[in-house]
Amino acid sequence: MQENVNVKEIAKVFGKLGIIGFGGPAAHIAMMRDEVVVKRKWMSEQHFLDLLGATNLIPGPNSTEMAIHIGYDKGGWKGLLTAGLCFILPAVLITGILAYLYSLYRQLPEVQPFIYGIKPAIIAIILAAIYPLAKQSVKSINLGLIGITVLLAAVFGVNEIYLMFGAGLLAFGLHTVQNRQNNTLQSIVPFTFLQVTQTTFWTATNAKLFWTFLKIGSILYGSGYVLFAFLDTELVATGLLTRQQLMDAIAVGQFTPGPVFSSVTFIGFQINGLSGAIISTIAIFLPSFVFVALLNPLMKKLRNSKGLSAFLDAVNVASVAIIIAVCYEMGKETITDWRTILIAVLSIAITFGYKKLNSAVVVLGGSLLGYVLFQI
Repeated sequence: MQENVNVKEIAKVFGKLGIIGFGGPAAHIAMMRDEVVVKRKWMSEQHFLDLLGATNLIPGPNSTEMAIHIGYDKGGWKGLLTAGLCFILPAVLITGILAYLYSLYRQLPEVQPFIYGIKPAIIAIILAAIYPLAKQSVKSINLGLIGITVLLAAVFGVNEIYLMFGAGLLAFGLHTVQNRQNNTLQSIVPFTFLQVTQTTFWTATNAKLFWTFLKIGSILYGSGYVLFAFLDTELVATGLLTRQQLMDAIAVGQFTPGPVFSSVTFIGFQINGLSGAIISTIAIFLPSFVFVALLNPLMKKLRNSKGLSAFLDAVNVASVAIIIAVCYEMGKETITDWRTILIAVLSIAITFGYKKLNSAVVVLGGSLLGYVLFQI
């Protein structure tokens, strides 16, 4: 495994992922694993899992934080900034252009035929990546049972943060019972659960946009869909954004690559033009860089303590289980007719049969096939 990686190489990898990264956090993480574990051997499956578990313990956009973690791990502070910015900026630029066009014409381009085929292909990419991670994470019968329990609970809608911390604390407790004489909690306390307090601002100034999105970026757990629930309360309910604009922002987040949080760029532009877009984007992503910079150096301490290592192992299993649950929910919404079934089956066969094939090829193939079948 490579200890240090050239910053240019980090920029190349995450710039590409920022351009081709369709499908949301689970798909992004699958693509990152393909690039940094399978192709380039930058890290082991176990270390990738540890970073994934750590990512899920902190608020903010998971795939962005995973990119920042990998960049910091392989290139220090320069790698942290390079990976994060290269992953974020393509989506932000594309979203900014769409936001400008939307402000002129009040409608979005017709992309549904392409999205129709991308989504089943994305599910295949996630499954292909999560299979080896699942094998690596289930190290014992206890961890297997924890994973199954988390998977079932996630499918039934239990909050993923409670599941993650619950799994970790359960494993830590079991370790404590089994190893009372050796167990000491020394250096880390799980992050506290933070609740959102409603912020109401009466004028759409950049200062208020900054503090609102900084607050959301600092305390928001979960997927981009949770973000949109926050925005409905913060912006639509206060009259700064119409519900149609919010729905269009959601659509932009779905059909642009990279992190879905780039939808904030679109929203900031609608509220306060270019300066609003820039301020909102900086505010929503800034906490992720800070959290990763604080947490990443603690990873070795986590692994060196047997009790905390048990905690992290359980969090890793829970993270994999939650991604599988997300994949299941995506499948229910996406694979709804013979066309999407065909695309999904072909994509799964290709991703499992040709493991060295770039995931971008699968995404592109699904998009084109979806476009063709959509016309039938």
